[in-house]
This record gives sequence, structure tokens and C-alpha cells, in this order.
Amino acid sequence: MQPTLVVAGATTAGGHTVDIVIAGETITAIVPAGEGPDDCDRIDATDRLAAPSFVEGHIHLDKTLLGLPFIPHLPGETVALRIAAEKALRRTLALPIEERGGRLIEQIAAFGTGSLRSHVDIDTEIGLSGLHALIRLKERYWDLVDIQIVAFPQSGVITDPGVADLLDAAIREGADLVGGLDPAGIDQDVTGHLDAIFAIAGKHGVGLDIHLHDPGPLGAFELRQIAARTIALGLEGKVAVSHAFALGQIDDFEFGRTAEALATARVAIMTNGPGPVAMPPVRRLNAAGVTVFAGSDNIRDAWSPYGDGDLLRRAMLIGYRQDFLTDASLAHAFAMVTEIPAAVLGIDHYGLAPGKRADLVLLAAASLPEAVAGAPLDRTVIKRGRLVARKGMLAPRD
Repeated sequence: MQPTLVVAGATTAGGHTVDIVIAGETITAIVPAGEGPDDCDRIDATDRLAAPSFVEGHIHLDKTLLGLPFIPHLPGETVALRIAAEKALRRTLALPIEERGGRLIEQIAAFGTGSLRSHVDIDTEIGLSGLHALIRLKERYWDLVDIQIVAFPQSGVITDPGVADLLDAAIREGADLVGGLDPAGIDQDVTGHLDAIFAIAGKHGVGLDIHLHDPGPLGAFELRQIAARTIALGLEGKVAVSHAFALGQIDDFEFGRTAEALATARVAIMTNGPGPVAMPPVRRLNAAGVTVFAGSDNIRDAWSPYGDGDLLRRAMLIGYRQDFLTDASLAHAFAMVTEIPAAVLGIDHYGLAPGKRADLVLLAAASLPEAVAGAPLDRTVIKRGRLVARKGMLAPRD
């Protein structure tokens, strides 16, 4: 194909100044600066760091309250009470999921996110309507983001009879993964909960992404149970656990055997750098062979009034909480919102290399560590070889 766009004079993570040659949706060549063709559209990337677009590992498009007047936070002492408060609020919202979720997609796309994994509530009250709304969003915004959908049993599986059948139907109707939530804390039946969700995943040959807030040794036990089921079904590399606060709350013996189980089963851990609770220790998990990636989780919703979906600031937050100070550790924080979640999500076309899709973000920074430490808002975003945003503003869409 003939080149359609050249990103001229960009700086790579390795410090090289290059021209990135794009034909259609694909990077066809990366050549020294000044050697790219000049008979097509060009974007001047002088003094800009080029990287593959951000990958959002955990978000809730159906929960956000963007587009509504500010709604005060709904406190709750337990996860169950917060779920109940959110369900009551959900019944009163004036804007549908497609309106609120669409605003969030546009916001994060302007920040430089090109792919995401969104959980969507599945329960006997809402049924599959949230899933269908996310599928419509996936189709509407195909040119801005690639979307994976997790069928998430927010209200439990055992305590909300009928949800297991809905999860099964959700996979048949377009969800990509099966979710789960606190087998002990919500369903009070670790075996029953895990048996149900793993049975659905095994039946359809899909992965799982399980919310786990259960603390301490209990949460660690559940993590080992998840790892064992992952191996039993041959799902290694297709299972993630989100939050896993327990990993930051257990002694060395519990941590060692739990990390070993996760590494053997290739179960990945997602963290959003949570505020008042324990956080999985990223360095220790990495040293044990466990993949840890990042996500935003809640963005202006009933669970949290905070969050904007800027993954560069999320990387900075995680680095701050984990005492990432060296260049190497700051670069790892950047990887936690780019290449690591891309691998967890199985995005084969991802990367800054010939033959990969031209999903790029250009940052006003000279290096990855500087980008994480400063989180510059001056960004140029390219998706599928087309300019989609500059300085936080989306370009007109066809």
C-alpha cells in the first residue's frame, strides 16, 4: 500500500529520532528521521515521545455518571451495602448507559486510550440490557477504541439465583469474558461461586476477570483456588483477578505460596492503585513471575467521585504508591498501562513496529520516565492510522 501518513521526527522509548510510516491502518516502516516519504499527510512529532496507545485494563462504562449533574458519593461500610446503594441509584438515572458510557469513551480516547476492557453489570434486575448497550457502544465507537466486555455478576451468582444462566447467555450474545465477585464476601460460597463461573468459561472457551476484595488469608486462599481451576481447564494466560487486595495483607509464607500458584497458572493481577486499602506489591509479584497490569476502575460513579480515565496519570499514581523512583521502575509503570495490559487482553496487533496497527500516542516528553512523572496533557492521538485527538480535543469523526 502507498503511505497515507508519516509521523515525522518522533522520539522512541530507546531515544532514537524516527519517521513512522503508516499505510491505511498499519505501520509499514520506522526509518531514521528525515527519510520518510513526503508525498502524503504528515504530523510533525518533533520533541514528542511516540508510544503505542494506552490500554485500559479495567473500566466500567455502564457505571459512570458523566453527563449528569454531580451526584454526591454514596457511602457504604461493606461491598454488599455499596452494591445495594448503587442499584437504588441506578433506577433513578436520567441518562441511559449509551449516553454516559459514550461520554466516557470520548474522554479516554482523547487522553490516548485505544483499547479497553469494560465490565458490565449482569443481574436479575437489569438482565442483559447493560451488555446490549455496551455492544452498541462498541459498534458506534469502533474507530476510537477497541472494546472487550466482561459479563460481571455485581450482585453475586449464588445470592442472586438466575445470574449463572444470564452469564451464560451474555457470552452467547457478545460478552468476551466471564466475571466474578468475592466468592466468600458476597456469595458466601467459594466453591459454588467459582464452580459456576469457571463452568461457563470452560463451556464457551473464554477467559475470566474476577473482582476480588476479600481480604487477608481468605482472599489468598481464593486466589489459589482460582489458579487451580485455571490450570484444570487449560485457561492459563486467560484469567485475571482485579484488585486482589489480599496480596498486600498477608505474611511472607502466604504470599510466597499464593504468588507461586498465580505464576504457575499465569493468572494476571489488575490494580488501579487504590487509595485507603492495601495494594498488591508490584515488584514482589513481578519477581515471583506474576503479571501485574493497571486500570482505572471507577470513574465518577456511585463507587467513587474520583477518576478521569487518564491512564498516564494512573501510571503516575501507581508509581507513587509503589515508590517507583528510578528510570527503570517509572518505565515499568508506563508498561503497566501499555504493553502489559495489551498482552493480558491478547491484542496481537499492538506495538510500535512495522506490521502493527497504527494506534499511537505522541507525548510532550523526552522519555518514558519523564512522561510518567509529569503526565503531560499535550498529546496527539492516532487510531487506526487516523488523527483522532490533539491536546485533549477529539477531531471531527466521519
